[in-house]
Amino acid sequence: MRVLGLMSGTSADGIDAALVDWPGEARALPFELLAYRETPHPAALQQAIHRLAALELPAEEVLAEQIRLDAVLGEAFAVAARELLEEAGISLESVDAIASHGQTIAHHPEHGGTLQIGCPARIADRLERPVVADFRRRDLANGGEGAPLAPFFHHAVFADPSEPRGVLNLGGIANLTWLPPGGGPDDVIAFDVGPANSLIDGVVSLATEGAARFDEDGAQAAAGGVRRDWLEEMLADPYLHRSPPKSTGRERYGAAEAAAWWARAEREGVPLEDVLATLVAGSVEPIAHAWRERSGEAEGGRLLVGGGGARNAFVMAELARLLPTVVVEPMDALGVPSDAAEAMAFSLMGRNALLGIPNQLPRVTGVDRARVLGVIHGREWLR
Repeated sequence: MRVLGLMSGTSADGIDAALVDWPGEARALPFELLAYRETPHPAALQQAIHRLAALELPAEEVLAEQIRLDAVLGEAFAVAARELLEEAGISLESVDAIASHGQTIAHHPEHGGTLQIGCPARIADRLERPVVADFRRRDLANGGEGAPLAPFFHHAVFADPSEPRGVLNLGGIANLTWLPPGGGPDDVIAFDVGPANSLIDGVVSLATEGAARFDEDGAQAAAGGVRRDWLEEMLADPYLHRSPPKSTGRERYGAAEAAAWWARAEREGVPLEDVLATLVAGSVEPIAHAWRERSGEAEGGRLLVGGGGARNAFVMAELARLLPTVVVEPMDALGVPSDAAEAMAFSLMGRNALLGIPNQLPRVTGVDRARVLGVIHGREWLR
């Protein structure tokens, strides 16, 4: 069953599109990644998404801007899907369905709600294919966190009978999935650890007045020194000390938090390199702590890293330094391109939704039982 997954993460830097051919039944293996493509968002669109998520708009403009961006992103998702297929030479008619996560602009599990935009009805009608979307709200409606959802995919494709493994997505937020050796779905532990790229990218953008959107290869962070007093403050964040299940997003670690750190740096005369080095430490140290909590005294294991952070050489080196007995490597080593993983995850969840098979891990999100997540748009095109 061919399902094209679409994803725009908390960094809002672009659309990941992955076309995967899955078995037409409950199992996930073997699968074939037929095509993958990244479509960067224009800088103005990324900034508009961040402004809306941070409510940096007059109150009377917020709803109108949400509606506008919902339409703009719906069209953008459809274009990204079509361009992927054209580039790969694969006909749209051969695709069974699209699975679109959309763009999260608010996630508040404490209120039982979440909000993704990127109108799925537009995607369905532009492509004339069924679209599965709105994956998170049913989980939240049943008392869950609504996140993370990708661990369903991680367990299906990465679990190993003898080796402890972790799957780490370093997008705007750091998400960790713990896969104990030989464990079943109910043994998986996964949660949002804390900030990853969101604060780093936000500070870089502010410091360069938008000329740069990220610290390439972590070069500036590697040249800086960690401010221990700032780091201790970051590590005292109550969210980091909550037990899973838990999830977070840009409402906690987004534009407002990045602006606060950069304003403080300017007041105290702290150079950009030191700010970035400190923010990297504030990201990787909680990850290493979370791994050690899961593994106990056991040494060894493998940490598979995906997302934009997998391309940051300094971040990867710091993770390896803090976990010296663990193999830290991009998930590409096991056949899943690190940049494609989240789009592939929603492709698998969409496949299951079409088959009426549960596509979540109850223990991970904190619900009582596994359900079928996702709403189908454009049912007239179902096979």
